[in-house]
Amino acid sequence: MPEGMNVVGIGYGHTSGDVLFDPVMQIKDAEVKADTLAVSYIRSFSLAGKALRFDVFLPWHSAQWEGILRGNPNSAERKGFGDSRFRLSVNLLNTSTQNTNETSKTVVGAGIAMTAPTGEYDKNKLINLGQNRFVIRPQIGVVHTRGAWSYELTGSVFFFTDNNDYFKESIQSQDPLYAIQTHAIYVFDSGIWTSLSAGYGWGGISSINNEKKDNEWNNLLMALSFGFSLSRTQSIKFNYMHAQTQNVTGSNTDTLSIGWSVRF
Repeated sequence: MPEGMNVVGIGYGHTSGDVLFDPVMQIKDAEVKADTLAVSYIRSFSLAGKALRFDVFLPWHSAQWEGILRGNPNSAERKGFGDSRFRLSVNLLNTSTQNTNETSKTVVGAGIAMTAPTGEYDKNKLINLGQNRFVIRPQIGVVHTRGAWSYELTGSVFFFTDNNDYFKESIQSQDPLYAIQTHAIYVFDSGIWTSLSAGYGWGGISSINNEKKDNEWNNLLMALSFGFSLSRTQSIKFNYMHAQTQNVTGSNTDTLSIGWSVRF
């Protein structure tokens, strides 16, 4: 992004599928349907000769869960704000080379993201829209562009603070969650772009009142996206994402989303 650019976006997403909750919650055969509205803001700037970018993401959810709670059919509905997310990223290296008639460029960057406990939360409820804790996520990634193709690889670690007001005044803590994701992006001559993405996350075992739970995360994500410009300053993006858990905790869900953004 050029220095001094601002991007404001609005998006909508619909998610449905199966959710496998932490066994400590005693919820089985759970299904979820959720609608999400989100507003985002991005600002690019420079500092000490480096290109930086600051992101803000604010979601609002309307979600319904159905399943078996302690052996009895039950359902829950929640509407309200989810946890907000902030990220600061910096370009560490940017190199370009000329090979025959093609220009190649490699960018290496790092970032740190924070999820803040601003979402709806009630310690007397098992299911909430917010987590009531901070999540800190350092990241490092590389993007290599050659001609119309770009390839990205990113690694992240999620660190969780304790939730001291977990269900019925328990204390929830969680080990770090590790994640890796990759994207292959192609830009057509018309300016339309498409990407195929995959990600995998593992770890994140929880403890309730210092008692370890058998709930390690092993989740696979796959996504297909495409977008195009509406004008010199506006663009549209469509996305489909499938989440597939490989363990006893996670989700098997499908998400369709659309986003509009304007830059100035």
